[in-house]
Amino acid sequence: MPVKKYMRRGTSKFYFLETIAAESMIPTRAELAAGTEFSEYIAAMDGWTVSNNEIETPDMEDTYDSTIPGSDKADTSTFTFYEDEEEAELEEVFAKGTRGYVVILRKGDVPTSKGLDSFPIRVASQAPQYTADNEAAKFVVTCSITDRPVQGAAVPALTP
Repeated sequence: MPVKKYMRRGTSKFYFLETIAAESMIPTRAELAAGTEFSEYIAAMDGWTVSNNEIETPDMEDTYDSTIPGSDKADTSTFTFYEDEEEAELEEVFAKGTRGYVVILRKGDVPTSKGLDSFPIRVASQAPQYTADNEAAKFVVTCSITDRPVQGAAVPALTP
């Protein structure tokens, strides 16, 4: 079966939601629409994945060091944002201590596609980047992932 490849840049959508009513952490279409879409501000990002801390289980019977799955952990997750010269909306949305949800539509806003990731977050830090280089002003936001994220959920259907 051929793979229909795509590029995330220009396709994926990023939202900040203050609340999600469902315990599943999957937002409704209305909650998504009420959120802050911040895709155009992103200069870079890191993390936003879950990894497993494998446990080594060597034994004296074999020279092979086997492993078993251990606990899961979200990697350190950051956004580097372009700073707006006049407005501070995004700095306010991602102020230190803010709690909410980063919702990523990996495959774009394609209703019912299995490309929605929802990360419950608390903003750990926000810091401007200073440079003498010839580049746009930016600031970095580090987010603590406060609970197990939801990955690969269906994007909410459009409401008529």
